Amino acid sequence: MVHRQILMLCMLSAAVGALTAVYVTGDPDPAGQTRAQEDAGPPLPPTQLVPLSPSPPPSYEGLTEDEKVNIRVYEAVNRSVVNISTRSVQSDGFFMFAVPSEGAGSGVVIDKQGRIITNFHVIEDARQIQVTLFDGKSYDAQVVGVDSTTDVAVLQIEASQDSLFPVRFGDSADLLVGQRVYAIGNPFGLQRTLSTGIISSLNRQLPSPRRYRRIDQMIQIDADINPGNSGGPLLDTSARMIGMNQAIASKTQESAGIGFAIPINTIARIVPQLIAKGRVVRANIGIESVSQMDHGLLIVQLTPGGAAERAGLQGPQIERRRVRQGHYVWEQTVLNRSAADVIIGIDGKPIETVEEFLAAVESRQPGEKVIVNVIREDSQVAVPVVLDADE
Repeated sequence: MVHRQILMLCMLSAAVGALTAVYVTGDPDPAGQTRAQEDAGPPLPPTQLVPLSPSPPPSYEGLTEDEKVNIRVYEAVNRSVVNISTRSVQSDGFFMFAVPSEGAGSGVVIDKQGRIITNFHVIEDARQIQVTLFDGKSYDAQVVGVDSTTDVAVLQIEASQDSLFPVRFGDSADLLVGQRVYAIGNPFGLQRTLSTGIISSLNRQLPSPRRYRRIDQMIQIDADINPGNSGGPLLDTSARMIGMNQAIASKTQESAGIGFAIPINTIARIVPQLIAKGRVVRANIGIESVSQMDHGLLIVQLTPGGAAERAGLQGPQIERRRVRQGHYVWEQTVLNRSAADVIIGIDGKPIETVEEFLAAVESRQPGEKVIVNVIREDSQVAVPVVLDADE
């Protein structure tokens, strides 16, 4: 009896040991594993990658005509718009350390050679300029030419022609107030953002980045223009570029429903000069400095041998006077401004400010003749002047 109980305990211990070995090692009976695989069915074939079929073209069903136009304009131009990021170094006002700063703006591709136009103020003082295309690829950009007067710059990148989608230029001469417009840019770094609006007014004047200059014939729009939109295209309903977004009228630097764009005809006129010469050659009348009077501009300094001096316009006269004080006598040089001409008009059009004077001269071409209307010794005199080139 005792021997039978001992035998039973040995058999039970062996069974428990076998189960414990299976649990710890994770190696169950191969025969059992084979049976489990047979119960699960035949093995699955290896996974194969199936090529995706191209997405169907977007459906315009259910959209309004305005929505369809919006979509067509965006699809036609969004690949032409680029993101521009800049790095510059500014001096710390207190410690005089060089402090790096970054900027951002927009631009637009104008040809397959990799030329891009943007605002001058976007890349002003930049030591490094990087352009990012629609496909996310970034390129270092070189400055081809700039014109601070009109706030236009041309950049160059080395990218494959397959990645470049030039915009089409329109005509800004025939624009009308109320016309629908589209702005594409990178406001706050949000790339290729579309905003829509209308032309609110035409022929506005804005201060130029260049001192005493102004930009004429600006297009006023109500489309949302925010920081980062500068340099992006303003488009018509045919997806043609009719202007370059340039500024907003806001104290908070956020859109207030008043934006401005440089007309495309101005850009198209100066870009060839920027590409060929790196700058715009304007007419120069040869007057270095003027002083604002109640009526007109007093000539303060003429360019020696310049157009104005050759034509006979007069600046202040330098006079030498003998001065006596007690037993001492010396010669003093005096600038007699009363002998200088006061400019009151050009070609019969009244001139009251420096901005009006510069605009009248720079709207002409080198070699053109203008009539400068001046007051000289209480009489009005008309002086013909042949303009030089601004070198």
